[in-house]
Amino acid sequence: MGSMTPEMRCKVPVRYKELYDKQLKDVMKSECGNRDFGTALQLLSSPPDQAECGMIHRACKGLGTNETLLFTIICGRSNKEMEILKKQYFKLFDKDLGSLLNSELGGHFETLIFTCLQASEEGYDEGYHDDAKMQEDVEKLYKMGQGKFGTDEKGLFKILSASPPDYIKKLNLLYADKYGFTLVKVLETELRGDLKTAAMFMINMKTKPYVAVCRLIKEACKGFGTNELLLTCTIIRYQGIMKEIMIAFVEEFGETIQDVVKGEVRGDYQKLLLAVLDSAP
Repeated sequence: MGSMTPEMRCKVPVRYKELYDKQLKDVMKSECGNRDFGTALQLLSSPPDQAECGMIHRACKGLGTNETLLFTIICGRSNKEMEILKKQYFKLFDKDLGSLLNSELGGHFETLIFTCLQASEEGYDEGYHDDAKMQEDVEKLYKMGQGKFGTDEKGLFKILSASPPDYIKKLNLLYADKYGFTLVKVLETELRGDLKTAAMFMINMKTKPYVAVCRLIKEACKGFGTNELLLTCTIIRYQGIMKEIMIAFVEEFGETIQDVVKGEVRGDYQKLLLAVLDSAP
């Protein structure tokens, strides 16, 4: 199960159903339960887009919402990825993803999530995203954050989520040159709690995505105890680019992800996560 590539995960469950008339995910749940090992196997038993819908379902299950897991799946997606996610969620759970999140979230965190959910990132156009627009957006961002008593969160999120990666990298440099702060630092200064972490993740996924994922894995293993669900979902979700992430992790933290996993978890669960990491395409 751990050695399957994302492409194989799209095909194996279909073939298993044809041969044995059973859903592979249901078999994994029946055989291995819903704890860390069983959860990882169930996620690996589904095509990647369905697995991510399952992650959202788990984040919203029961009392309270797992905001950390939720924003790692919703924020930082391309427009195409977001549209696939919304369609797949409705297909699997017969519920609109926006309606679900509206019932789970509130405040500025909900504003950020729904801004990302709209899939409104612009395509990069040098003629449109020119120096004049950069100067204009830098001024807008400053007036919404550092230059304002209180923060215009909705305005900040709208500009940052709509800006394509190539443009936001230039915007970041210009802002830092003019005001001495990177955009990530602005968000870190102006926001608090899960909202701050989620907004910073959104920006980092545009400017340095491998490092952003590295920090998620490190966050899952921080302090006493391990956030196993976040660790599992991050490793499985980003399996397709895990080679690059593993290189970035060593550069960022001076150790391998495999060593971190070995130090944090045990048994078959550890072996499974290591198999996923070792089989990264």
